[in-house]
Amino acid sequence: MRENVKHLQDYAIESQYETNLIASRRVTAEEVEDEVRELVLEVDRVDFPFEIGHSIGVLAPGSPAFGKEHHFRLYSIADLPAHGPLGLPRVEIVVRRCCYVDEYSGERYPGVASNFLCDLAPGDCLLTTGPYGLPFELPDELDANLILIGSGTGIAPFRAFVKRLYRTVPEFEGRVWLFHGARTGLEMLYMNDERDDFALYYDRDTFEAFRALSHRPSWGDPVAWAEAIKERAADLWEMLGDVKTYVFIVGLEPMLAELDAALAGLAGSNDKWQRRKAELQAGHRWVELVY
Repeated sequence: MRENVKHLQDYAIESQYETNLIASRRVTAEEVEDEVRELVLEVDRVDFPFEIGHSIGVLAPGSPAFGKEHHFRLYSIADLPAHGPLGLPRVEIVVRRCCYVDEYSGERYPGVASNFLCDLAPGDCLLTTGPYGLPFELPDELDANLILIGSGTGIAPFRAFVKRLYRTVPEFEGRVWLFHGARTGLEMLYMNDERDDFALYYDRDTFEAFRALSHRPSWGDPVAWAEAIKERAADLWEMLGDVKTYVFIVGLEPMLAELDAALAGLAGSNDKWQRRKAELQAGHRWVELVY
């Protein structure tokens, strides 16, 4: 829900922990322009209280000359809670190597935190904070419908959520629909040739995964949410009207407006969609974790 969304400056970073990089592995194919890596971190704090849906803060080296000792960024935890041989908690995150273009000079600069993390080697140390955020909570109803919508690396917490669901709640009978937005099929994290973790659940009658891809990624076209949603229009609208349906969304904040437009098209009008969305929010069945 929107009241759970914060800006980076709102997070407390006073509690900092030494953390070791245990493993770093690329999860996008080499021919894909965007490099996305899966990192396993071991936090030097035995009682680090992280749960599914939480985020961990990374303090990359900043620019002291500009008064910034650290560069703070958040990353969603992408797997089930685990511990190393010494009992220290291990956290898995997914990082996309990012760059940005200065709007005045046109120069291209590497993203500070993402490049710092992607360049680390196993055995290297870093500072982390957290954990932060509310976990996705499994509904009490064992026949609840779950609609999971994530774009880019926003799919990472859903990987952990779905794994937890099917491992620990075998009696769960509800439908699970996963919508993953990306520019191209090669950039579908955990649904590509490098890693297809969600294939573990394709044989379940209740689980379905759908791709929402850009039509012209090289032109910067947005993710085709409307098309992916329209193809399942009747079933999806029925699910959204069910009092046992929960919607979880993770990704960059601009995707919210894109989803609203797509779902308004599904409903037939924006007013009709906003009424249905308000019902979901009032019942605490609509949760957004956006950045």
